Amino acid sequence: MRVILAEDSTLLREGLVRLLVEEGHEVVASVGDGDALLSTTAAYRPDVIVTDVRMPPTHTDEGLRAALEIRKRWPEIGVLVLSQYVEKRYATELITGDNERVGYLLKDRVAQVGEFLDALERVAAGGAAFDPEVVRRLLARTTHTDPLAKLTVREREVLEKMAQGHTNPGIAESLFISLSAVEKHVNALFDKLELANTAGYSRRVLAILRYLGS
Repeated sequence: MRVILAEDSTLLREGLVRLLVEEGHEVVASVGDGDALLSTTAAYRPDVIVTDVRMPPTHTDEGLRAALEIRKRWPEIGVLVLSQYVEKRYATELITGDNERVGYLLKDRVAQVGEFLDALERVAAGGAAFDPEVVRRLLARTTHTDPLAKLTVREREVLEKMAQGHTNPGIAESLFISLSAVEKHVNALFDKLELANTAGYSRRVLAILRYLGS
């Protein structure tokens, strides 16, 4: 695949370039700020971009804002965000919509090379990939106000896997349960979260998004 990397740490950026090249991918550009990410994306139209959240000049949200702009301008380009922290508001905004070609990983996950490459390929292919820790923190609520408190432990596990971007067969394999069991849990959590089967809306996406928030 053709990749653009945006990371202000030269050491990490060069390490990722070497890793991707060794895996047979083409890194068409590697940049250190959000403006350069936007301009190179416009010029090269890669299959996927990988970007940090915090980059120059303010080191706050430049990379994330660039990623959201890329999602808006070129929805066919996959966007994989790397962050040192769970940015709740931005992570929620990223997965709002069709929940395709998008991922959010904590930087610690990059050390797990296989998981990083799998997430990158999944996003480039049109899927989604969200770090389990990101999902856990986004779904975290206090029990007295949490509609998710209605869910069983297994239903919550299924919902977390859904939010990570897994399909029902993928959830079955990951949790070592049958596909029919997954489908049963999915339907049950839809009912408990009071998500009606309304034309034009994805209950799967709504189940993930309704209770995400800062």
